[in-house]
Amino acid sequence: MKFNLGLLALAVGAFGIGVTEFAPMGMLPVIAGDLHVSIPAAGLLVSAYAMGVLIGAPLMTLTTGRIDRRTLLIALMGIFTLGNALSAMAGGYWMLMAARVVTSFNHGAFFGVGSVVAASLVPPDKRAGAVAAMFTGLTVATIGGVPAATWVSEAIGWRTAFAGIAGVGAIAMLSLRLALPPLPAAEGGDMRAELRVLTRGPVVMALALTTIGFGGVFTVFTYIVPILRDVTHGSTGYVTAMLMLFGVGATIGNAWGGRLADRSVDRALTMMLVALAATLLAFTVLMQWPATAAAAILIWGIASFAIVPPLQMRVMDAASDAPNLASAMNIGAFNLGNAIGAALGGGVIGAGVGLPAVSLAGAAMAAMALAMLLAFRRRPHAGVCPA
Repeated sequence: MKFNLGLLALAVGAFGIGVTEFAPMGMLPVIAGDLHVSIPAAGLLVSAYAMGVLIGAPLMTLTTGRIDRRTLLIALMGIFTLGNALSAMAGGYWMLMAARVVTSFNHGAFFGVGSVVAASLVPPDKRAGAVAAMFTGLTVATIGGVPAATWVSEAIGWRTAFAGIAGVGAIAMLSLRLALPPLPAAEGGDMRAELRVLTRGPVVMALALTTIGFGGVFTVFTYIVPILRDVTHGSTGYVTAMLMLFGVGATIGNAWGGRLADRSVDRALTMMLVALAATLLAFTVLMQWPATAAAAILIWGIASFAIVPPLQMRVMDAASDAPNLASAMNIGAFNLGNAIGAALGGGVIGAGVGLPAVSLAGAAMAAMALAMLLAFRRRPHAGVCPA
């Protein structure tokens, strides 16, 4: 795909959101210790963010339908910057929880509207690749941004890390203003018609698939730092390197998933869900040794983010006459999966069955998503879901 400044600006915004979404996983032990809460309680900060995305995605999309798309994207990054600044100033657990919810309200609408804008900037046969290009910012965040935030939180403090993330938001706002042309909203939008699209069987199925599929990823990733410290017995440097390795895999998988989805969305999803379930199952054993854990983390990162572009395209295609809302709702579905996964992983830890069982639970979620996909493929002409 040719270099495109608009896609680059969208990727900068995605980078900032990726850092603020994933960084708390690496900072969980530091935040828990500083605020005197347990690891599972700190993990609820991840769930709160995810639920904020789920609520904010339709709310922000439906109430901003008549706003110029460039202006809207800049304003959404303004919410992101404010929320991270509030996180940096949080004096306690509940204030941090509230700041994370504020931050989350930009997420779904930014990626939802941004996906539609990205797809509009390229020829029709390159749409999945354009969406993948925007999501590259998210994967690059896992390579550099998240490990950097983890290091800053341990060396200087987690509040400083959030302040730095707020600075990234300001840069993203400027990038969007300079790189994107004015993008007037489509005329004649009907809020009720857009909401009715969400009742269609194929759309509901696609959203459910996203929720369960990505839930398997976050069941494990939310608690990756405790796993690498307590099971793999990795040093701080090793943990940071593994977070970067996951990001490398995510970047490879995102680009690969975009290319595969431009050929066949369902084939791409089938291949990568099989790989994801198998890798997480193997990780229950491979996490015991540093070298094998590293190999599993790389493959896990590839499979995890190779499913993102085809999942996004599946929803956009199923709701072609209301793509902004459906796209934003799919981002909400990703984050509902994150919340379910984080809660599931925390429940496994709380049950005292051991950290390897967290990866087993993640593998079960991925296998469930694969079973759902195979069932959906047998119903290609599914209609509106019954009430």
